[in-house]
Amino acid sequence: MNEDLTMKIQGITINPKWIGGVPCIRNLRIPVETILYLIHQGSSRKNILAAYPDLLDQDIDCTTL
Repeated sequence: MNEDLTMKIQGITINPKWIGGVPCIRNLRIPVETILYLIHQGSSRKNILAAYPDLLDQDIDCTTL
């Protein structure tokens, strides 16, 4: 965890220099919370992936582990 205090856990990146240390998907700076909110609101995977074209299907899976 010495490298810029970056921590990666199964596709989740936590870096205090990005968005105040909010957990993000990979290095995309897309907050996990945003994806969880969309899932909670009933958005389909297809719609989430369309809204965030840099996301992969497995990125959505890692937010719900």
